Amino acid sequence: MVEELFRQDAYIKEADATVTGVEERGVRLDRSIFYPTGGGQPGDTGLLRWDGGEARIVDSVKADGGDVLHVLAPDAPRPEVGTKVHTVLDWERRHLHMRMHTALHVMSAVIKGNVTGGQVGVDKSRLDFNLEGEIPTKEWVTEEVNKLIALDRPVTQQWVTDEELTSRPELVKTMSVRPPMGAGRVRLLSIEGVDLQACGGTHVARSGDIGRVECIKIENKGKMNRRFIIALAQ
Repeated sequence: MVEELFRQDAYIKEADATVTGVEERGVRLDRSIFYPTGGGQPGDTGLLRWDGGEARIVDSVKADGGDVLHVLAPDAPRPEVGTKVHTVLDWERRHLHMRMHTALHVMSAVIKGNVTGGQVGVDKSRLDFNLEGEIPTKEWVTEEVNKLIALDRPVTQQWVTDEELTSRPELVKTMSVRPPMGAGRVRLLSIEGVDLQACGGTHVARSGDIGRVECIKIENKGKMNRRFIIALAQ
C-alpha cells in the first residue's frame, strides 16, 4: 500500500520514492504526492524523474491494494521496479483544485440542501443540490460564499470511527457518493465554524487562501435538482 503523502500535507510539491510496480499504463510507488481521481476531484499530473530517464505523469488513479497508479504518457519510458525516482507535482493545477474544492465546501454550507453531485475543475467547478422551495440567485450565492471565505478560517482534517460516522449522518452531505469505510476511521474536512463533513480530497490551509469566487450559472437538472457552477475570480 502506498504512503499517501498528499493526505499528510497537500502542499508537498516534490518527493523521492521507489517504484514498486510497473504496468502498461504506468507505475506504482511506495509513497506519492499525487492525488488519484476520486470524490469529484481529478487526478494529479506532473513528472517522474530517475537516473537516466524522465516521464510525464498524465493522470493518477486509484489501484487495487490501496495503491495509486501514476499513469504515464503512452510513449514515455518506464523505470524498473526498485528504481529510485523523484516526483514533481504540477503544482499550479493542483493548487487550483485545492482552492476550488475548498470553495465547494463553503458553498455547501451556504446552500441548504442535499448534495446530489459535484465536480472540481481548474476553470469552473459545480455542486448539484436537491432543493425545495425558492432557489437562491447566483448573486446571493456569490455574496454569501465570499463572506465566509473572507473569515479566513483554518482548514484542518479530523478523524472519526466508522461507527461515529454512521451515527452522525449530517457529516455526509453527498447523496450519490459515500466516503470509504472499512478501514476503521474516516477523514473529515473542517473549516472552523463554517463546515464539517467527510472528504478525502486536497484543500487549502485557510479559507482566505481560496480567493474570491463567483457563482456564474445555475442550471435546472430536474424537478428539485439545481446545479450551481462557480469560478475563481480573476
